[in-house]
Amino acid sequence: MLARPLLLSAALLMAGLAGAQLAFSRLNLAGQQVQSVNLYGAEYASQEVLGRVVRISREDQIIRVEGYGHVLLLPLDEDPQRATTAFNTVQLDTARVNARTATLLNGNLYLPLDTLARGLGAEYRAGSFRVVPARLQGVSSRAGASSDRLVLDLTRDVDFSDELRGTTVTVTLREVEGEARRYTTRGAFVPRAQVVRDGQDLQLSFTLPPGSGYRVYRVVRPGGARLVVDAGPGIPYTSPALLERISRPLIVLDPARVEGLGRDVTLDVAQRAAELLSQAGWQVRLTRDGQSALGLNQKLALARRSDVYLALDLGRFPGTDRGGVTVYEPTGRSTAQIVEAVRAGGKAPYIDLAIGGVGGTRRLSELLRGELKGGGVTAQAETVSRTLMLGEAPQAALLLELGWVGNEDDRAALASAGRLRAMSVAVARSVATYLTARAANAGRTVSATPGTDPQANRPAGASQ
Repeated sequence: MLARPLLLSAALLMAGLAGAQLAFSRLNLAGQQVQSVNLYGAEYASQEVLGRVVRISREDQIIRVEGYGHVLLLPLDEDPQRATTAFNTVQLDTARVNARTATLLNGNLYLPLDTLARGLGAEYRAGSFRVVPARLQGVSSRAGASSDRLVLDLTRDVDFSDELRGTTVTVTLREVEGEARRYTTRGAFVPRAQVVRDGQDLQLSFTLPPGSGYRVYRVVRPGGARLVVDAGPGIPYTSPALLERISRPLIVLDPARVEGLGRDVTLDVAQRAAELLSQAGWQVRLTRDGQSALGLNQKLALARRSDVYLALDLGRFPGTDRGGVTVYEPTGRSTAQIVEAVRAGGKAPYIDLAIGGVGGTRRLSELLRGELKGGGVTAQAETVSRTLMLGEAPQAALLLELGWVGNEDDRAALASAGRLRAMSVAVARSVATYLTARAANAGRTVSATPGTDPQANRPAGASQ
């Protein structure tokens, strides 16, 4: 399979380099079989091939190579024979050394493999370029007067993320090998830490003491890398905006306008629920009132910002005998690309606080049906797909169908003020319970008016 491309490439190159000492060969590049060039006794590979493992860019006559925490600067010498000598000055991170440098072959950029391996900490021999596996070699500690330090020694630089949930700091090392174990440190502020495996990742966690902050930074050096974690009262405390947002969530109630019942029951339930939630300190927005309603784009903007989105509607379909209250959970792909990407497995620090999985919606549905049952209203659960607003909401989203317009029993029930009040209380209590638990799981407290119950206590006479 490789013979024909090699012959074609050789023909093109030899046309411009008839006098050069050049031969084509195979290279195992980080487990992949690719093509390399032996140029005056030195092995080179093209920018296209090497771009699979490092980032390569050109700035005038300087070639910049970035990868595994290292930055290499190689001058471009268009004379291939001169480029392959070991007398060129290249920069490997902060060190300037003599080594082979980059050149052009028939207009294409080629780089020396031995120089790249030297700068990137890779293992190289003729025909094989192997990136050192990422491995945690150990964790050491140092005690300080106002902060403690944990040092993670790694075979090479790796991707990492850090999160603070409650009082627990978790540093995740992506696709890193290593031993899961507990560490006892020398510090007064971080006396112990633990390393556990999470799939292909390693996670270091420790408890952050009260009044303390922490910071994480990398130190890349020849032959390895370090991840340094400082924690204690001497480090300023910072909090991501997402953590602050979860303390002040946005609840969006979207009552549909339905004619033919003599009263606006969806708006009635939504307004009563909003009043209960607002009195308990929650932030609530309605998409309409009795006189005006938000436009589609305004509603979409609210739905995309919501922490809970609850649509209220009535079933209406000519000739059907359906009836009763139904709580619908959205199913299928989300209409919002970023929401769909995260739910399909995308990872980022605190991402679950911005975009929730289907578990949040399911939990809210269970709470709502339980509160409805406690108020004397039986509700069934179903799923619904291709609903624009539910698909755009990044967190918990439900459609509550209060009954059916064409069903006589439902019409009679919806004419009861007690029935509407029970459904309003069920909405308020289930939403408040869900958000309080979500904040607790994230290690935060929710913002509620002092002296009130954040779960919107049931008003007297709500049960029937």
